[in-house]
Amino acid sequence: MAAASSVLRCCLLVAALMTLSAMGAEAITRQYLFDVQTTSVTRLCSTKSIVTVNGQYPGPTLFAREGDHVEVTVVNHSPYNMSIHWHGIRQLLSGWADGPSYITQCPIQPGGSYVYRFTITGQRGTLWWHAHISWLRATVHGPMVILPPAGVGYPFPAPHEEVPIMFGEWWNNDTEAVISQALQTGGGPNISDAYTLNGLPGPLYNCSAQDTFKLKVKPGKTYMLRLINAALNDELFFSIANHTLTVVDVDALYVKPFTVDTLIIAPGQTSNVLLTAKPTYPGASYYMLARPYTTTQGTFDNTTVAGVLEYDDPCPTTAAGKIVPIFSPTLPQINDTNAVSNFTAKLRSLASAGYPAAVPQQVDHRFFFTVGLGTHPCAVNGTCQGPNGSRFAASINNVSFVLPATALLQSHFAGKSKGVYASNFPYYPLNPFNYTGTPPNNTNVMNGTKVLVLPYGANVELVMQDTSILGAESHPLHLHGFNFFVVGQGFGNFDPINDPAKFNLYDPVERNTVGVPAGGWVHMSWGLKMAWLVLDGSRPDQKLPPPPLDLPKC
Repeated sequence: MAAASSVLRCCLLVAALMTLSAMGAEAITRQYLFDVQTTSVTRLCSTKSIVTVNGQYPGPTLFAREGDHVEVTVVNHSPYNMSIHWHGIRQLLSGWADGPSYITQCPIQPGGSYVYRFTITGQRGTLWWHAHISWLRATVHGPMVILPPAGVGYPFPAPHEEVPIMFGEWWNNDTEAVISQALQTGGGPNISDAYTLNGLPGPLYNCSAQDTFKLKVKPGKTYMLRLINAALNDELFFSIANHTLTVVDVDALYVKPFTVDTLIIAPGQTSNVLLTAKPTYPGASYYMLARPYTTTQGTFDNTTVAGVLEYDDPCPTTAAGKIVPIFSPTLPQINDTNAVSNFTAKLRSLASAGYPAAVPQQVDHRFFFTVGLGTHPCAVNGTCQGPNGSRFAASINNVSFVLPATALLQSHFAGKSKGVYASNFPYYPLNPFNYTGTPPNNTNVMNGTKVLVLPYGANVELVMQDTSILGAESHPLHLHGFNFFVVGQGFGNFDPINDPAKFNLYDPVERNTVGVPAGGWVHMSWGLKMAWLVLDGSRPDQKLPPPPLDLPKC
């Protein structure tokens, strides 16, 4: 049934694309109903109840065109608080719809509902949606397919078929219990039991041959794979045996096409790639493999998920029962940082007349953020599983964020921010040190609910610097509601004197999610409209409207 299910998903995608293409060029309102519920699912010969949308894992695909208005009614029939984030959507004056719990909204309580309303502006490609509270996004997620306006083609030959592929992680245990235990003990969370392709672990895991994603292709045809990394923790290498992949889009933004054998995709990132099938029937099948890239010293899920690329047999009457060989790709070593660097260096914005790269040439605000792991002391008489009996604590500029009891955007809009957050987040580390060298003796970090308040329209420059306090590792960074340009990156400590001379201000890749290199830095730049906590502009069309009447209450 796994193969039949995979083929059905492809057919449904084709049908949806045909329906969209038949509609007029006028932007329309597209309405969806997301019923959040618990569903019994079996993987790895283990059955458990998980939270899903509409009983599907992964959840339903949201289709729209650039310029469309989208309304998604989310009804929470699960026993958990819930909110949905539309990952990568530019929330221009629609911040109430962004979705992170206690940031732009209070969560939808069990039995409650909320209608997310936003307009897709200047975006086309692949994005995704997911729960944005606790670890519920492990199973509450799905693709967003955004097509160009009707009558506008791709800046590359149109593919024969388009197929979403979501990478994920599967835990046999309840993921809410996993994160709850980690927060109680201060140790790292228990690792996942498997990775998945479109919710299926594949034949390399025990008891999972029947749960394998299979992609059927026709010889000579080109397919666009809409890749989404919905894994919670891991960057993933991906490759298809004896086939190449041409990258044409990342994070719903066109790039200069380039062809690779293996790509890397960080948690939260998306990428459209073109796969051209062999010109004639090869008499073989091919594994599609994904496994993690990591430099961490801690434990991690060091397993491999497999799907199968199958060719239509030109002689189906003789194909019954025929066994064909299956080939496997060679993936980079799990800690192959050079492979990651070589891939990311190839990413360039299309920077054409139709799709320009509007890189800010002047900077209004500069920030330098260190990111990494530190520690919190264990409670008196407590037992903690972090370094030397402490608790792990992630931080930026030595501040570990504490969620407030009410949503930041709501308190800001109501003028009642006192006691909810402080607007004094440090622009730079308060105590500079050799970030990728010998760590400081004191690894403790402070707690705080601190934000940066910036004026509308400001051009922002940010350097994210990894630290080696408890070991260097790559960190994904996602900017809600807007995109940024990655104008430079490197290893070691950022050099503010010499590194800027290497910045690419002509055609840097534009993204909404980036991996900060392990033991290195990444430099980003963007024109800030609705990201972080941004003050209203002076014109009426630059002011955030009042909160919707159905916005959930805390």
